[in-house]
Amino acid sequence: MRLIKSAHSVYRTQYHIVWVTRFRRKILNKGVAEYMETKLRETRKYYPDWEYIAVGVAEDHLHLHMVIPPKYAVSMVVETLKKNTSRELSQKFRFLKQVYWDNEGIWSKGFFVSTVGINEAMIRKYVQLQGKEDTGQAQLEF
Repeated sequence: MRLIKSAHSVYRTQYHIVWVTRFRRKILNKGVAEYMETKLRETRKYYPDWEYIAVGVAEDHLHLHMVIPPKYAVSMVVETLKKNTSRELSQKFRFLKQVYWDNEGIWSKGFFVSTVGINEAMIRKYVQLQGKEDTGQAQLEF
């Protein structure tokens, strides 16, 4: 596991995020799921410091294991991802216009989020290394 060092912080803020389709409709078949993963990864063009550790797509919900820098609110990240993927999926897959006839998007309101912690040994090692690492954009490996 690596710690990420930025100009003013060192972090490893990992989150498990889940959101569901509106009305729990089973619309995320294999083709839609693959396109969904592609669109999620494309957001890194605009937010290169968002890191996807794992992406899991089920028929009616999505799981993300992400590292989000502390400068971003988790709710803003989820809002951005849901908004962009809803728009892109609706444009690419015309059948979604029949499933969701209004303009409310394909995702339900809300989401689940949980933090993913690091262990005591890693924290101890980080504290012991204080003053020995260089400053700047270094990434620490543990």
